[in-house]
Amino acid sequence: MDLDHIDLAVVRELQADGRLTYETLAQRVGLSRPATRARVQRLLDSGAVRVVAVVHPAVRGLTTSAHLSIDVGGAAEAVAREIAAMPQAPFVTLTAGQRAVMAELRTDGFDELDRAIEQVRSVTGVTGVDPLISTRHLKDPYLLAGEPTVADLDETDRQLLDALEQDGRLPFADLASRVGLSPGATRARTLRLLDGGVVKVLALVRPELLGLGFLCGFALRVDGAREPVARELAAWEQVSFLSACVGRAELVGTITADSLSSVRATLDAMRSCAGVRGVESWVHLELIKERYDLGASPH
Repeated sequence: MDLDHIDLAVVRELQADGRLTYETLAQRVGLSRPATRARVQRLLDSGAVRVVAVVHPAVRGLTTSAHLSIDVGGAAEAVAREIAAMPQAPFVTLTAGQRAVMAELRTDGFDELDRAIEQVRSVTGVTGVDPLISTRHLKDPYLLAGEPTVADLDETDRQLLDALEQDGRLPFADLASRVGLSPGATRARTLRLLDGGVVKVLALVRPELLGLGFLCGFALRVDGAREPVARELAAWEQVSFLSACVGRAELVGTITADSLSSVRATLDAMRSCAGVRGVESWVHLELIKERYDLGASPH
């Protein structure tokens, strides 16, 4: 679908705060409340935009992650879709480059990560898996910064998180009916979770709808200290994701751009950075799965 400038304004507001009221959203984009509500509903109904809750990984126990470069013998799509069916895999793409499939895994500890990697190796058609184990996420639009300040979540809190992961814009009255509290008590609980860094609600949007339809992954080898290079790259607008890792590279990330020429220019700038010894890159051809609202059970 094509988005006009008002649609884009609505999307950007929801990317920052997916639970903005229609009144506030209407004021910010310059429409009436009914017109704004209709715009949001059209975007959601199209499937181009989803508003979901992303729970802090520590709350879900997802403390370990890895980026997998996957060799495939034969057609790659069926392999990618089987990996995408794994609840531990929030991100899977078909790629142009040395490897046919790239995937990210997020798990509860290294033992589960090891089992998940072995599961990927066992998929029919997979001929090799080269993992980069993340040590620290440096830039991630779907990851909450810092540690949650709310401890000892009870069952009602977890029910709220489950409901918001399925629909981040559920009204407080609907949330209340699901958890058995009054709307007022539900609102207070939800705000406590949001303000305490347990969860954030945001819009997930296909990049091409924002004029950013070119995604390129990269892995960097660094001479000397990694931190100065990481700080510089994390500040670049075109770098949408960056993680420190161990394996064949010290940094792994994603470039999101509006053209292949912009991707090329960004890669050239990376190669020119002081401390960068080598750049491996791959183009994401088709996004098979991007789902960071990983709840207690997949949905």
